[in-house]
Amino acid sequence: MNVPDFFSEVALDLHEQPTAEKTVDRITEYAQFAAECDDAGIMLVHGRGRIETASKTSERVARSHDLQNELDEGPCLLALEQGGNYVSTDVEFDPRWPRWGAAAARLGIHSAMSVLLETRERRYGTLNLYADRPDAFDANDLATAMIFARHASIALANAHQEQGLLVAIDARKVIGQAQGILMERFDIDADRAFDVLRRYSQNHNQKLHAVATWLVENRQKPVSEFPGDVQATV
Repeated sequence: MNVPDFFSEVALDLHEQPTAEKTVDRITEYAQFAAECDDAGIMLVHGRGRIETASKTSERVARSHDLQNELDEGPCLLALEQGGNYVSTDVEFDPRWPRWGAAAARLGIHSAMSVLLETRERRYGTLNLYADRPDAFDANDLATAMIFARHASIALANAHQEQGLLVAIDARKVIGQAQGILMERFDIDADRAFDVLRRYSQNHNQKLHAVATWLVENRQKPVSEFPGDVQATV
């Protein structure tokens, strides 16, 4: 697939995602493919300046983000605080972030690139790309990531307007717990469990987070006690 076709496909696919959570996850997946990197993740800024990992391709991505918050240094934080986009070709020896770079190297990360996710109205967070080897990213990779980030930022803005992105990200934990309960109870996979929650939400005019919260809080109750016929949707 050539570059214009790829970005056209990305724009269409992100627009068609049913929820904010799915939108964020798809951005991360596409970013990893576009940058040909080993890992990718998204950090979002919540109310009162709280920053958290909204999506990741591995647990070390989340850990690298947590380290930036703990050590108060790193490319993601610098991008959020000062604007701009940052590339490190060898994090272990980058003088800008000596403590984070050394810690990231111990996770197996040696190249990093952080690109802002923002529109003219709002800064949402950063798209962060990681590679196992030094010198993995060059100027062309940064240019591609910046173009991709523009598409992703528009998708984030749309998701925020339609569903309330930051609320949805805060709700992912309880939704994930509800998925796990359904997966165990009905012996179904994660995508099927999510479809059950979404369909129940739509059919009974209840928010997805509210449905998931009820299920988590009433996990010992039989399905027949749901305020509706969930069993028929499984």
